Amino acid sequence: MPRRELEGLLLRMVDFGESDRIVHLLTPESGRLTAMAKGARRSVKRFPGTLDLFNHLRVQLFRSRPGRMEYLQQAKLLSPQLALREKPARFALACFVLELLDRMAPEGGAPADCRKLYDFALEVFRFLEGCEPDARMRTFIEVRAFDALGLRPELRRCVRCGRELEGGAPLGFHVGEGGPVCDRCGRTGEMLLPVHLGTLRALDAVLRLELGQLERLRPGPEALEEAARLVRQFARFHVGIELRSERFLDEMLPLGPPGAA
Repeated sequence: MPRRELEGLLLRMVDFGESDRIVHLLTPESGRLTAMAKGARRSVKRFPGTLDLFNHLRVQLFRSRPGRMEYLQQAKLLSPQLALREKPARFALACFVLELLDRMAPEGGAPADCRKLYDFALEVFRFLEGCEPDARMRTFIEVRAFDALGLRPELRRCVRCGRELEGGAPLGFHVGEGGPVCDRCGRTGEMLLPVHLGTLRALDAVLRLELGQLERLRPGPEALEEAARLVRQFARFHVGIELRSERFLDEMLPLGPPGAA
């Protein structure tokens, strides 16, 4: 089988046997892929300084036969993204994004979708390298990550009738349906997350602005707390479990007082 070369971001590594490592990569052509790095734990010559989290690599892969796991033959370091490790809050948020991508990124998929997700990952880590993140930026980055994963919530219209939202009264957000429900479509006794239209508009702006422009978005404390609660519930529904990095992130960038999220 022919070798192939491609770029990749290292998402995760798992020790295998006495000397090998299984690596998870995010790539622009194939989405998330898994490869075996033979002898990676014993030899520092084959992968010198390359197999570490966040590393942006150019790799060479080889598959011995169809249906078998690919082998990682070479890895060239393009960028170590060292600044992600310099500040605890920055590192915590970067680890959370990395774990989210490792769990949720598809294997394969449409080329345009794989490229969009890969470009998002590169962009967000470069952004975080020069950022001093806070709870506000945590919520903004998280909702943009779900958008890149193809799980963009509806924020402008009722998910049932398609009517554009208006008025100042609190709305209900249906996490399972991925968007708000207007007063005409709500059902008695239905479990909906209360949210104000201003909060939805703020989150919509998060998805429409360039990443570098997010710093100028400053919702009020109540709107930010409401947005954080919505995004967290949305994440829990789609991810299904609490990510290992989430507790560390909660310590570094708490979303609000106990019970707020």
